[in-house]
Amino acid sequence: MEKKGNGSRKVLAGFFFIFLIILVMTGQQAMSMSNEDCLECHGEEDITREADDSSVFVDAVIFAKSVHGDEECVSCHQDADTEDDEHPEELARVNCAECHEDVSEVYEKSVHGKARTRGDELAPYCSSCHGTHNILPQSDPESKVYVLNIPVTCGKCHKEGSPMTKIHTDIDQQNVLQNYSMSIHGKGLIKAGLTVAAVCTSCHTSHNVLPHTNPNSSINRHNVAKTCMKCHANIETTHQKVIRKALWEKEPHKIPSCVECHQPHTQRQVVYSDSLTDEYCMKCHGDPNLVTADEEGGVRSLYVDLDEYDEFKGTLHKKEKLACVKCHSNMDSAREPVCKDSGRVDCSSCHADENKDYEKSIHGQMLAKLDPNAPYCTDCHGKHANMSRANPDSLINPINIPSLCGSCHQDGKKAAVRISGGEKNIVSTYSMSIHGKGLEKSGLLVSATCASCHTGHLVLPASDPEATVNWKHVSDTCEKCHYGVAMKVNQSVHKPPVGADPTNFPICSDCHSAHGVERGGEASFRKKQASECEKCHKEQVETYRESYHGKASMLAGGERAAQCSDCHGSHGILATTDPDGTLSPENAVKTCRKCHPTATANFTSYRTHATHGDKERNPDMYYAFWGMTILLLGTFSLFGLHTLLWFPRSFKERLELMKKARRKEEE
Repeated sequence: MEKKGNGSRKVLAGFFFIFLIILVMTGQQAMSMSNEDCLECHGEEDITREADDSSVFVDAVIFAKSVHGDEECVSCHQDADTEDDEHPEELARVNCAECHEDVSEVYEKSVHGKARTRGDELAPYCSSCHGTHNILPQSDPESKVYVLNIPVTCGKCHKEGSPMTKIHTDIDQQNVLQNYSMSIHGKGLIKAGLTVAAVCTSCHTSHNVLPHTNPNSSINRHNVAKTCMKCHANIETTHQKVIRKALWEKEPHKIPSCVECHQPHTQRQVVYSDSLTDEYCMKCHGDPNLVTADEEGGVRSLYVDLDEYDEFKGTLHKKEKLACVKCHSNMDSAREPVCKDSGRVDCSSCHADENKDYEKSIHGQMLAKLDPNAPYCTDCHGKHANMSRANPDSLINPINIPSLCGSCHQDGKKAAVRISGGEKNIVSTYSMSIHGKGLEKSGLLVSATCASCHTGHLVLPASDPEATVNWKHVSDTCEKCHYGVAMKVNQSVHKPPVGADPTNFPICSDCHSAHGVERGGEASFRKKQASECEKCHKEQVETYRESYHGKASMLAGGERAAQCSDCHGSHGILATTDPDGTLSPENAVKTCRKCHPTATANFTSYRTHATHGDKERNPDMYYAFWGMTILLLGTFSLFGLHTLLWFPRSFKERLELMKKARRKEEE
């Protein structure tokens, strides 16, 4: 009987415990704000936030259809769940991590999450991409993250001209949305409505968006192939046929990164030579009469001379057996003919590094601005007669570079007429320089050409800090050929010491000029030497001109008289206190003996820059000069006065003699 009583008490206790749980839950629900409570206010279309007058209206119908339609408002807006009738004016931002913890952890490590952590106001939140009360499943065509809507969603921040693209100029990819829309992926998605076409999230992922430099990024060079292979299986098998194993031959065990051939965001449709053969192209382009209208209202020939495109003449593309469509890739079978409006060839698909430099160059910048004078790859390298630089017939062979650049930069040509100020007659000046004479007269292919100093593709104005001809880099540019000279300069007094202002020290072009570089021993260069040194050493050159050497130089033309470099050296100029200096006590006699073979130590005591005008440094010369000057002036003045006084007396005596002679004749 006692056991039966204990069992009944346990059953009653169980029912009581369950009753308490139900009571607590019911009580909680009774205390929580219901959606109906929230919509009493937020269901009004004209409800706004007092702080900024922005709308806080919630469309109950749309919310009910969203993925959160079955959730209570306070599930996300937890601080709105109060016992009072009104919640705080400013609610905390919804923390999606409460339910989406895994996704939140990935987002926090992404480039977007890190931007938000450091306080970037443009960093996207979950709601920026998914919406707020209208979040729909990814599979819903109305969803912001539906595949067809992804470019628009991402484009809110990444489209050209948006605040994000203006502020974050460190993002190296430009015009992302525009380029994507023109790519095969963009055309497939936007024009053809192919939901299997790659969108932003296909490559960058949805939440784990990382910069391409991050090894864990899906677009990192080492991960790109894997990312592409999610859609493009058998990449290696396919590309071995397409690119003729060229890259595999260079790196036989390494698959090239997809973006090395297919630029990011501008992936284009690959046209296979199997379908569009060279013979197919030449059916039309083999006709010498094939022309098209040009921009100036004339006609432009589209004839391709196969004799010019002859592999025996060294055309590179012919040697590599490249088909027409490898360069003229913008073919479209929907057009008639397939090459209609195909535009210029895009060399960047094979020459990505060169193209990257070109885009940065002044030439590339002009092309980006649609400047009709902007030179393109084919203007310098030729179209079909594209030859190796080593081939003498190549436009870019060193012997032909001055003429090639001169076609635009020679006086009167399109590049020269648009450059105001600066150096004129550049090409003719170069031809008269030691570099030009070495190349054009002596045929020395190692002579510096335009491309040697300005580079072949990254041509920038001298005012650009990155230009090889900017004053900061001129010495480095010259050093590429004149290494020995550069070493001497680096040890001379012209090398800026650590911490000194480099603008106070000369660079190569200050003494040698940029285009008219002359041989140091030439008479014309020696004549100008004092003037060149005078730019920085005005006082010393003035005293030099007062010296015997200076006056001999001015009177005799300067070829044989001692110039600055004859005593001080040219590139390895050292202080007179330096034992290795040409004018140090140890070397002065040796230096003087170059012109004065019998010079002795006493001979070197001659003060070359001493002048009577400097009383403090040369008082003896000062007083001697003025003593001699006074003596000469006094002497000439005394005898001049004597002559003046003697002249009337002489005239009087001459008249008297003339009168005496006349009287004798009359007698």
